[in-house]
Amino acid sequence: MLKREGCFLIIMLAAILQLKSQPVQSKGLKDYYKNYFPVGVAVSAADLKDPGEVALILSQFNSLTPENAMKMGPIHPEENRYNWKDADSIVAFAQAHGLKVRGHNLCWHEQAPKWMFRDSLGNPVSKEVLLKRLKDHITTVVNRYKGKIYAWDVVNEAIDDDSTKFLRNSLWYQICGDDFIAKAFEYAHEADPGAILFYNDYNTERPEKRGRVYRLLKQLLDAGVPINGVGIQAHWSVYEPGQKELVETIKKFASLGLKVQVTELDISIYPWEKNQRMLRPGESDAYAADLEKKQIEKFAEVFKTFRQFREVITGVTFWNISDRNTWLDNYPVHGRKNYPLLFDQKFQPKKVYWKVVDF
Repeated sequence: MLKREGCFLIIMLAAILQLKSQPVQSKGLKDYYKNYFPVGVAVSAADLKDPGEVALILSQFNSLTPENAMKMGPIHPEENRYNWKDADSIVAFAQAHGLKVRGHNLCWHEQAPKWMFRDSLGNPVSKEVLLKRLKDHITTVVNRYKGKIYAWDVVNEAIDDDSTKFLRNSLWYQICGDDFIAKAFEYAHEADPGAILFYNDYNTERPEKRGRVYRLLKQLLDAGVPINGVGIQAHWSVYEPGQKELVETIKKFASLGLKVQVTELDISIYPWEKNQRMLRPGESDAYAADLEKKQIEKFAEVFKTFRQFREVITGVTFWNISDRNTWLDNYPVHGRKNYPLLFDQKFQPKKVYWKVVDF
């Protein structure tokens, strides 16, 4: 009996010493940045059933974005059927805990159901039919969460990746031309006049794409379209963007009088790659010390910039909760783990976390 008690005491002492060796975390990201902007995180309904993830969410964040549950395909898989379960559970969780919600998203070329663009015979629908379906979708979804969702990513990624082109040649564009963009904002505003409406895109810090995004935003504003903000997705890496590029992007978008939000933040330890591939022989997927150092420096740099533009930036949202599960696992390189966030696979703050809150 004494031997067992002695072992228990040793274990308890070791646990206490381990806790003392870690930085004391009395505040979360939301508390450190309470005088700057809300700090959010993208979640799934499954995340909200995991006690560890729930504890981390509630201690660190004050805003939620449904990662996939509100995208058109998941929430509206068939013309006469909506799937509200996951989206409802996320909004209910937020309401129960006093968290803000960003809706994501109402119109996108990916994760759009095939039925949206086809008639009963499988032929492309007319522009009038497609816009009617878009209006019905946006009106139904936005009305359901009116007063519970403060902001919406209305149109997502409409700019082409090809720098020689302007708008992406999506089915939306092929059938409707550019009218679908303005109409989406009009439908969303009509459904909830109090919601803040965003255009959301990636690689906006690259000058050639930034210029085309700016052109679209200005066209919408000049036409009187009810757009209120621009979302900088911020799927970045330790190699880009440079601070100069980021500052220029924020200034250029803010010059239009739009709110700016960082909507999908993660910082990969690997260079950006366009094409998916397998992990090559000899390539590592370890969280190497030199890459950790680069990540710490990049996160510190971008958050310093965010703080400098506190009057412009009205929200920063991380894309996923911790390194345990991220959308970058096996993407674009299959077989490679990524470590793009502030919390490790055990939900503990990484060294980079303490740099982000050290100001």
